[in-house]
Amino acid sequence: MRDLAKEVYKKMKVGSVAWIRPVAARGDTLDSFQAAHDSAKLLEEEGLIDIEKVQRQADGLIDAIRIQRLA
Repeated sequence: MRDLAKEVYKKMKVGSVAWIRPVAARGDTLDSFQAAHDSAKLLEEEGLIDIEKVQRQADGLIDAIRIQRLA
């Protein structure tokens, strides 16, 4: 499984903001995307990013995460 949070983090510049979303063309599903939130929380605990917003669907599944790179 791809680590979407880490992929997006590596492409960002310090101080920039980005949305992490599942990419259907790469085989991501909403179910598999839930792991991206766990990965983003780990990056946040390490002080590398700040999770600014978590967007959820009506059924509670996360469909987008907004992050800011700190380091």
